[in-house]
Amino acid sequence: MKLGEKIQSADWKAEKHVPVIECPDQVEKDKFFQVKVSVGKEIPHPNTTEHHIRWIDVYFQPEGDKFVYQVGHFEFSAHGESAKGANQGPAYTHSEALFSLKVNGPGTLIALSLCNIHGLWENSKAITV
Repeated sequence: MKLGEKIQSADWKAEKHVPVIECPDQVEKDKFFQVKVSVGKEIPHPNTTEHHIRWIDVYFQPEGDKFVYQVGHFEFSAHGESAKGANQGPAYTHSEALFSLKVNGPGTLIALSLCNIHGLWENSKAITV
């Protein structure tokens, strides 16, 4: 079995677990641009002790390159856990990350997210330069 066989994908407008990548379709070479990656944009994903997004990883695969390069790992650690019980805690995180990136050529951004119940989900977006 390969890990890739366990990664699911779908249209994020119809499936709440798919990470959504928001950034320009075309960027300038070697100039920073903002990237926002979130889960639950169209259909909100629960953020409870029992059901939540644990992390989002973002990778860049340069066009024509065999390898991908990790550009960010974003953990979401507060889901209402508390000594008082599930969903009684004082803090809840939302599965959304905003960061800046620059690239020196075209490629594809790939986002991978982990739901503690429904596993791994991915999405990608092509970037031109």
